[in-house]
Amino acid sequence: MAVNTMTIRIPKELKERIENTAVLQGVSINQFAVYAFTKELSEMENSRYFTNYLKNQNREDIIAGFDTVMNKITDREVESWDTV
Repeated sequence: MAVNTMTIRIPKELKERIENTAVLQGVSINQFAVYAFTKELSEMENSRYFTNYLKNQNREDIIAGFDTVMNKITDREVESWDTV
C-alpha cells in the first residue's frame, strides 16, 4: 500500500475532539483519521448508490419487494434476544 501525506486545516476544537477520541479508542490520530475518513466516504457512497437505485421506484414497489423477500423466509421464529 502506497502511503501519502495530506495536510488539512481544521478548527482547534475539532482537532481537540479528534485527539481525545483517538486517545479513548487507543489509536494514533492518524489511525483514527483514516478510519473516520473511510467510514464517512463509505456512508456517502452507499447513500448515493441507494438514492440512484431507488429514485425510479415508488413506496409501494419498495414495500412489495421487501414483502417478497420476507415471504421467502421459512424460519420465522424470533429469538428471545430480538424482542422488545
